[in-house]
Amino acid sequence: MSGSTEGGSTSEARSRLLNKATEIFYSEGIHSVGIDRITSEAQVTRATLYRHFSGKESLILAYLDQADRAIRGQVDAIARAGGRSPADRVRDVARSIVEGIRSPGFRGCAFLNAVAEYPDRDHPVHRAVLAHRQWFLDTVTDLLAQTGDAPAEAAGRQFVMLRDGAMAAGCLFDPQLISETFLDGVEGILRARTAPEPA
Repeated sequence: MSGSTEGGSTSEARSRLLNKATEIFYSEGIHSVGIDRITSEAQVTRATLYRHFSGKESLILAYLDQADRAIRGQVDAIARAGGRSPADRVRDVARSIVEGIRSPGFRGCAFLNAVAEYPDRDHPVHRAVLAHRQWFLDTVTDLLAQTGDAPAEAAGRQFVMLRDGAMAAGCLFDPQLISETFLDGVEGILRARTAPEPA
């Protein structure tokens, strides 16, 4: 589409809406924010919003999809990186999480925050969160499987649980300390994966 809306193309208006919704949903929560505030701060009309999104739920799902794509791109790039050992790729994923925790304005995991507001497992928002988490668990488990011969399912779950704890604690306590604790935990998982079998 190339028509003009609120001083720009319709795709620009959609980007403004999604970027503003992302900013507000992440910093303040989802339920507390209404459509009127988003359209006002994005400087578009309600009609423009409904031209791009069927309603608030559609906008929330687009927000989560954008976050999902960003994380997938980052982790997939790490997983495909040449010249890195399997253990180093796991460490690189952990470091990318730490970078988020240490970033200005960090408010925890967007997906954990969203699912706390949408506890119904049948709700599309809840399902979107579960799909993202399943992908992340599968990806981390696959990376860990390359670091040793033992099955990696338990190690993958441990990594995700450590990550969840770090993301929750990272906006409540000293991000540096939380980051160091998380990275130490990941090293513990890797050591357990490469430890020799007892005789």
